[in-house]
Amino acid sequence: MAAAERGCKRLGLTGTRWLVDSAVYPEKLAAQGLQCVKPDIPERDEMARIIMDELVCGTIKPESIAYFQSAIHGFKEQGCDAVILGCTEIPLIVNDENSALPTFDSTRLLARAALRRALHTGDAQ
Repeated sequence: MAAAERGCKRLGLTGTRWLVDSAVYPEKLAAQGLQCVKPDIPERDEMARIIMDELVCGTIKPESIAYFQSAIHGFKEQGCDAVILGCTEIPLIVNDENSALPTFDSTRLLARAALRRALHTGDAQ
């Protein structure tokens, strides 16, 4: 896992309410000895609203960028050493250059893993 390889121990999670409320990330991270920190319920709701009502529609607002930056700063204050951008659209407004914490773009990581697997599978044939 990329986070463990980079020496991370505690990761903040951003994404839609459905993703953040699920056990997917906490379970997978725990299996790697990593902690997952979720935003509180009002933050989850606002992140979901921004993603679904703005980003999915191609709308990028400075105040929405600032909201995510503030939430990530909150993760840093809670002892997180990186943040998971757990939704396809979040990297449209957050990246390593404007985040208080290093970011893990789940879409890119999953795409790279799929490519590695496809290339590895192709070698065996």
